Amino acid sequence: MGHPSATVTDPETGLRDAGNEAVDLARDLIRRDSTNNGGGDGDERGVAEFAAEALSIGGHVPQVLESAPRRANTVLRIPGTDPDAPALLVHGHLDVVPAAAEDWTVPPFSGEITDCPVTGEPALWGRGAVDMKNTVAQIIAVVRYWARYGLRPRRDVVIALVADEEDSARYGADFLVREHPDLFEGCTVGIGEGGGETIHAATASGRPVRLYPVGAAERGSAWLDLRAEGTAGHGSRPPRDNAVTSLAEAVSRIDRHEWPLHLTPVTRAAIDAIARALEVERVQGDTDTYTAVSELVGRFGRAAPLIGPTVRNSAAPTMLSAGYKVNVVPGEAVGGVDGRVLPGAEEQFARAMDELTGERVSWDFAHHSPPVSAPVDSPAFDALREALVAHDPDAYVVPVCLAGGTDAKVFARLGIDCYGFSPLSQPEGMDYTGLLHGVDERVPLEGLRFGVRALDTFLRS
Repeated sequence: MGHPSATVTDPETGLRDAGNEAVDLARDLIRRDSTNNGGGDGDERGVAEFAAEALSIGGHVPQVLESAPRRANTVLRIPGTDPDAPALLVHGHLDVVPAAAEDWTVPPFSGEITDCPVTGEPALWGRGAVDMKNTVAQIIAVVRYWARYGLRPRRDVVIALVADEEDSARYGADFLVREHPDLFEGCTVGIGEGGGETIHAATASGRPVRLYPVGAAERGSAWLDLRAEGTAGHGSRPPRDNAVTSLAEAVSRIDRHEWPLHLTPVTRAAIDAIARALEVERVQGDTDTYTAVSELVGRFGRAAPLIGPTVRNSAAPTMLSAGYKVNVVPGEAVGGVDGRVLPGAEEQFARAMDELTGERVSWDFAHHSPPVSAPVDSPAFDALREALVAHDPDAYVVPVCLAGGTDAKVFARLGIDCYGFSPLSQPEGMDYTGLLHGVDERVPLEGLRFGVRALDTFLRS
């Protein structure tokens, strides 16, 4: 694997070279198709072996651990200079969601570099460019930079590049936590995806503001199986206990349900921080009701999506299946619901589902991962903030609760405080959240280089 000239001795020059190497690494990672189709259908072996080879520098010996054939994870522990300091986990996932090539401007696994049509700046295109082979490349580039210049972190750094995050984590983080928890011995803080990117916003007077959200909590995943049973019969003489009707009525109730306001400590801190940064005037009671919160958050402009989905639970019906012939009333109907649950609101969610499904429909978890939360008044969060401000002095770093989920839920089972920190500077006009799992996924090259610098600062703090 190529690397900058060994004659370079200035670490600052080396760090710039590491930023460029991150671009090359991200291209190589994208070109290794690691699509996760769900249900156990995935293949991360090739990209895991590539990551392990790239990390095998300066005496490092990464482990490649398979949970099933071709479902591979790469793990490396880098010793710190202070053996008494708690260790730090840095996790990222190697799998990507599917991409239909016919929908893309460029082939999704080509790793092409061309100008972004929105900003005009050079960008790297491909599936995984922002979720999250960009960050994996940054992590590897930092490790290679340290090895070349004899740099070491203060504390042990455990790097876990895992499979299956885009499905259930069964073959990735969950496998490692269940079967190899010793790999994470001493880790008290972890960072992964879900924050650190630039959000361009503005005050009421029009002054531009650069926000950097850092994930400090996540809604839990509650993917549900709904099942209705009834009497099978002829369509011309339908029974009164029609399973399809029962399921349809339950699904309709779930869809119409207005979930009550539930503000977690992290979301309250996020509202306060964003309001200060954007100079939004507060009034008494503006977080007392869902309507009041919606009005307040609506004044956050481009920053509103950081808060909107995380002020209450949600449940979205997503799947329905029943019957095998139009003139036959089936004896069973099944459905699927994607539920998302805030920290501290799990009992509320379960009670609501009992009421909404009613007596004729049963529900159970098809997949369940609990919500998680980490403190925002902690040295770890302060260090994350300082790392971003060190490279963007005008940054406003704000804690957020993530609407979706990451592997943080799994690693939190080990008692690790997990934060979303995948630093990426973005030019005005880039829609980061819109590119996640989207068509023409792309990342600005300068954003990748910024991320390398910010990661290096935090990981050596």
